[in-house]
Amino acid sequence: KTDAGLYTCDIGTDVAKSKVSVQEKPTEVTKQLEDKTSQAGQDINLSCELSKPDGNIRWYKDGKAIRKSQKYHLQQEGTRAILIIHDSTVKDS
Repeated sequence: KTDAGLYTCDIGTDVAKSKVSVQEKPTEVTKQLEDKTSQAGQDINLSCELSKPDGNIRWYKDGKAIRKSQKYHLQQEGTRAILIIHDSTVKDS
């Protein structure tokens, strides 16, 4: 049920009208990513917590978008966004 709509106050001889629109709060990061140190060859798990589930999550490394591949696994569990870097190398730093 939405609260948005046209509201009226009708007194019979006159009517007052109000148009109400409600904007959803934007998703916010509630728990930041943590720095990680790993030995080469190990998987690295990065995760952050969001204020609400959001299917519009994008991961980046040095400003370049990360896409799901054999190297990177991207997933979301409720409000948690997770990036797994498989078989890490020095180039992943």
